[in-house]
Amino acid sequence: MTSPQISLPQALRQLQATFDAMPPVAAMQVRVGDYREQRLAVDAPLAANVNDKGNAFGGSLCSVMTLAAWAWVTLQLRLAGHEADVYVADSQVRYLRPVYEDLHAEAGAGPGADWEGFLATFRQRGKARIAMVSRLLPGGQPAAAELDGRFVAMARR
Repeated sequence: MTSPQISLPQALRQLQATFDAMPPVAAMQVRVGDYREQRLAVDAPLAANVNDKGNAFGGSLCSVMTLAAWAWVTLQLRLAGHEADVYVADSQVRYLRPVYEDLHAEAGAGPGADWEGFLATFRQRGKARIAMVSRLLPGGQPAAAELDGRFVAMARR
């Protein structure tokens, strides 16, 4: 389904409203960050996502990275004038080290992903899938966790 094109700030506000409306995501205090250079940032405070060891809960790491990738696909579709339901089809997560600070994930299309091909397939079939990569990058340090996944978009009828 197509919709009127919207501005980037408006699309980011819509994503935040969607996050705020999901009780588990709201409890994690997930915030949509900035979008630049084809990367979308998503943040969450450590205090709302801490485990019994004083570092970030693994489920929160996975969730924040998944949400960043989901939001990237949703954002790109909205900016292209499409409304769709976006789902994670599958993913693989690697936990590389503990995180003792606020969570900062950045997501973008995976290596070799063809966004224009994705859009063409979506327009033709009303559904498409794309490979995504999301990394948890606390404090500007090397990745603490990585997610590789496939996300599926289905046109809203």
